[in-house]
Amino acid sequence: MNDRYESILKAALALPEAERVFLIDELMDSLPPDTGPLSDEEMLAELERRHAEYEKDPSSTIPWEEVKRSLGWD
Repeated sequence: MNDRYESILKAALALPEAERVFLIDELMDSLPPDTGPLSDEEMLAELERRHAEYEKDPSSTIPWEEVKRSLGWD
């Protein structure tokens, strides 16, 4: 992640628990309505879709190490 993100995250994590919860609510309210958590049914459908995609073409996957590297997590 970039320095700005890290700085904001560090500041947010330093907040008391109640303020972190309020911050989460504010951030969630700032997102479009369809970006919330998936229902169990939606999650299952997405997992099944991804599994079918993998079964069709296993070479289309990206190794976890490459994903972490692209996110700057390594």
